[in-house]
Amino acid sequence: MNRQISPELLKSFITIADEGSFQRAASRIGRTQSAVSMQIKRLEDMLGHKLFTRERPNVRLTPKGEILLSYARRFLELQDEVWEVLAEPKAQGTVRFGIPDDYASGLLPRILEAFAESEPQIQVAVHCATTVQLMEMIDAGDLDLALISRRDGSSLGQLIQEEQLVWASSPKHAVHLKDPIPLAVFQEDCMIRQSATDNLINTGRRLRIAYSSPNLAALLAVTSSGLAIAALPQSSVPQTLRILTQNDGFPKLPSVEIALIKNTSKPSKAIEALSASITNLNTPA
Repeated sequence: MNRQISPELLKSFITIADEGSFQRAASRIGRTQSAVSMQIKRLEDMLGHKLFTRERPNVRLTPKGEILLSYARRFLELQDEVWEVLAEPKAQGTVRFGIPDDYASGLLPRILEAFAESEPQIQVAVHCATTVQLMEMIDAGDLDLALISRRDGSSLGQLIQEEQLVWASSPKHAVHLKDPIPLAVFQEDCMIRQSATDNLINTGRRLRIAYSSPNLAALLAVTSSGLAIAALPQSSVPQTLRILTQNDGFPKLPSVEIALIKNTSKPSKAIEALSASITNLNTPA
């Protein structure tokens, strides 16, 4: 008699018990319902006992199934503990990570959520600044990694993704019809600001810089109040704002490239782990 029970069989068994359904369990673990049924049949044959009663639309554990469930959970918990204790230790430490404020609301939550799940023991110290400032901090050794904006065709850093720029306005106001158009823009060295003003001027529209700030929250507040329109990364535009198009008399803005740059003077496993997590953020599974 084979007295070795596969962890995969126990995982399927526990999932069915938790879900109360073969179909839902199969969907959760990514197998077909027939494959899951065969696993349980195999487990029942090995133990010589029925583990579930089939009561449509759900299934219930038999008394023997209830006994197995507690042991199965303990077995898999012990298996996880063994890996935690004996497997190669994961990277630890702190990574100093920089990101432009205009990308923080759109990209930063995704980056930190994915990284915290895979590397919970690594602390990330986040610094928001302009692209120019972040590059200077990398060169000075004050940051380990940074995401920056770069122009199309630039070879600076490693390309992570392209970000579409859009015009954002309050849906409750007609500020986009004013002449000259009041703009809320980032600081003078900002690539997005330069692109917005150049494209608007090329259409023959008059504009005035009504508000400027390196802080995205400040620009969103001004725009939401109907005091100006703003050119922003699309991922940073909340649903409460309206995106203006060519039908509204505004030119389509280009996209900007977001690249990852790295301080190579002090490499570490923690830095490489965050770098890999960011690089793989948009890679299809």
